[in-house]
Amino acid sequence: MKQGSSNRKVNEQAREVIASILLFEISDPRLSLVTITGCEVSYDRSACNVFYTTEPERYEDVAEAFGKAAGRIRSLMARELSWRVAPDLRFHLDKSVDEAERIAAALKRDAARNASAPTEADVPADADPLAGE
Repeated sequence: MKQGSSNRKVNEQAREVIASILLFEISDPRLSLVTITGCEVSYDRSACNVFYTTEPERYEDVAEAFGKAAGRIRSLMARELSWRVAPDLRFHLDKSVDEAERIAAALKRDAARNASAPTEADVPADADPLAGE
């Protein structure tokens, strides 16, 4: 779905406000070291999908903490924003960062494997191609 510049600004504004709330207003230690990667606010601003990431071993604790803190975050968000309604917050784990790390590690392993494999440049030009058979 194509986003207009107005919708992008609303999404970014929601992301910044929620990130600030987590950093300065929420005291739950389970929500420390959580990164808000994006927000998708509905057209009528009644709902907001919040995407976050954290360390893989903390997924369940953070999801539970967001479940308990959603009302407080929504209330603080309503105070901060001048929107007509406070959106219903839905928190979703964003695994794209984990997927990017997995792909980067695979590429690094592949590059190391290719660096150790002999290439045509390593074989002398006068070598007999059938000598190894």
